[in-house]
Amino acid sequence: MTRRFLFVLGSARADGNTELLARRAAEQLPPDVEQQWIDLTEHPIPDFEDLRHDSDHVRPTEGNVALLLDATLAATDIVIASPLYWYSVSAHTKRYLDYWSGWLRTPGLDFKETLAGRTLWGVAALAHREQVVADPLVGTLNNSAAYMGMRFGGVLLGNGSKPGDVLNDTEALARAKTFFAQEPPLARFLYED
Repeated sequence: MTRRFLFVLGSARADGNTELLARRAAEQLPPDVEQQWIDLTEHPIPDFEDLRHDSDHVRPTEGNVALLLDATLAATDIVIASPLYWYSVSAHTKRYLDYWSGWLRTPGLDFKETLAGRTLWGVAALAHREQVVADPLVGTLNNSAAYMGMRFGGVLLGNGSKPGDVLNDTEALARAKTFFAQEPPLARFLYED
């Protein structure tokens, strides 16, 4: 299967530090790797409504939810590009991940089976110097990948608060050059180690 990267941009700021870092990493991908970029502020989705015990889920056929579903199913690699907001993913990003719960229960999608073996990555900018504060964000993505039977490529972290700050983080920019070149392992829950 030809590699196809889906970049899900979850920042509340256009051209923010997280997106800048994600684009630097994406520049290193081979030219034959397809890339699709979806900015969740430009393609808003409503709050997720949990209907798992109330009704059947129906596959969306139009609008932003359908766009995200189709892009997610088509991707071999999903990159969650979310700044660290209150020590986890942004609200836009969390809403997108919440929709995975509904897609798991949508007849005919085989959502979990389709994503199994594919790769989830993360890119995040944070204003704090100690990267350990991003552990909840990393845990959210790792555990999501583990539940889905996906590979997890880790999270590329960069430091930046004001627009463009991340471009001064030379260590993050150096990591971006090889971030997508690794062969990620199957994700495991922390209690499995």
